[in-house]
Amino acid sequence: MAGANQTPAEYISHHLVNLTYGKLPAGYERVDAEGHSHVLEQATWTIAHGSQEAADMGFMAIHLDTMGWSIALGVLFCWSFARVAKNVTAGVPTGFQNFVEMIVGFIDDNVKSVFHHNNPWIAPLGLTIFVWVFLQNLMDLIPVDWIPWLAMQMGVDYMKVVPSTDVNATAGMAIGVFILILYYSIKQKGVGGFAAELAFQPLPKWAMPFNLFLELVGLVAKPISLALRLFGNLYAGEMVFILIAVLSNVGLWIVLSFGLHFVWAVFHVLIITLQAFIFAILTVVYLAMAYDHH
Repeated sequence: MAGANQTPAEYISHHLVNLTYGKLPAGYERVDAEGHSHVLEQATWTIAHGSQEAADMGFMAIHLDTMGWSIALGVLFCWSFARVAKNVTAGVPTGFQNFVEMIVGFIDDNVKSVFHHNNPWIAPLGLTIFVWVFLQNLMDLIPVDWIPWLAMQMGVDYMKVVPSTDVNATAGMAIGVFILILYYSIKQKGVGGFAAELAFQPLPKWAMPFNLFLELVGLVAKPISLALRLFGNLYAGEMVFILIAVLSNVGLWIVLSFGLHFVWAVFHVLIITLQAFIFAILTVVYLAMAYDHH
C-alpha cells in the first residue's frame, strides 16, 4: 500500500532509496522528518535521511539493506544446502533433497558442457552464484510495501529488499568474477603469456597497440556487462512492481492493480531465474576463456 500522504512521485522515490550509512562532513546542514534543520558541528557517521544525504556521503557510504539481505540470503543458501548434504538419503530423493539435487545436477551438466579443464572449484562456484543471485532476485516477488512497512514500524525509514537492484551489489559480484579471471589467466599462462595474449592477438604483432586496446576493452567489458545486465533487468522489474502498487491508490484501479501484479509476478519468475542462470554460466564461460591458450 502506498503512503497515504505521499504523491506518486514521492512514493516511487522513497522505494528507490537504500538504507545508507556514511559520513557527513562538519558544517553539513541536515533536515529532519519534521522539517527542522540543524548544522553538524563535526564530521558524523550516521544513517542518511534521504537520497540527497546518501549522495552527499560519497563513495565510502554503505547500503545496509543491500549488505544485510545479501548476507542473510547467502547464509540461508549455505545452511539449507548443507543441511540437505548432511541428511542425504540413498534411493529416490524426496522433498527438498530432490529440489537440491535437481539444481546441483543442472548446474553440473552446464558447467561440464562449457568448462573442459580440471578445476574442482568451478562447479561449486557456478552453483553458488546461481542460487545466491536467484535468491536475491526472488525477493522481487515480495509485495513492495510489506517489508518496508514492517521496517517503518521499527523506526527504519528506508528498506530495499532486492540486493540485485542495487548496482553496487551486482558490480561487487562482477568484480569478484573479474579478479578470478585475472588470477586464472596469469596462473595458466604466466604474466608474460597473459600480456602477450593481450598484445599480439588477434592481429599480427605489428598491430600491437590496436590488439592491446581491443583486448583490454573486451576484458574490462566482461565485469561491466555482468553487473549492468543483472542490475538493469531487476531494477526494471522492481520499477514495474512499484508502478503497479501506485495504481492501488486510485479507487477502482485497485482490482486491476492486483491482477497486473499477479500477471507480472508470474512472468517475472522466468526473468529472475534466467538472469541468475546467465550470470552463473557467463562466469563459467569467462573462466574457461581464462584457461584457454590462443
